[in-house]
Amino acid sequence: MNATQCKMARAATGLGVRDLAKLASISPDTVARLERGEELRPATVEAIRTALEAAGVEFIPENGGGAGVRLKMRN
Repeated sequence: MNATQCKMARAATGLGVRDLAKLASISPDTVARLERGEELRPATVEAIRTALEAAGVEFIPENGGGAGVRLKMRN
């Protein structure tokens, strides 16, 4: 997950920085650092990604068209 994907995922789910930080059990400053493109520990990035996936986001890998996100289909 990169900085742009994190921002896009938050926008898609309607989560603010503080909301995501709470779900991932990290500080809001850490989310902001990721979204500025700063390098974080892999475990921290994984915690953020897991929180966003639990909120309904799917991450789309780089496939020639650029990495992205989408909302999971609701059954």
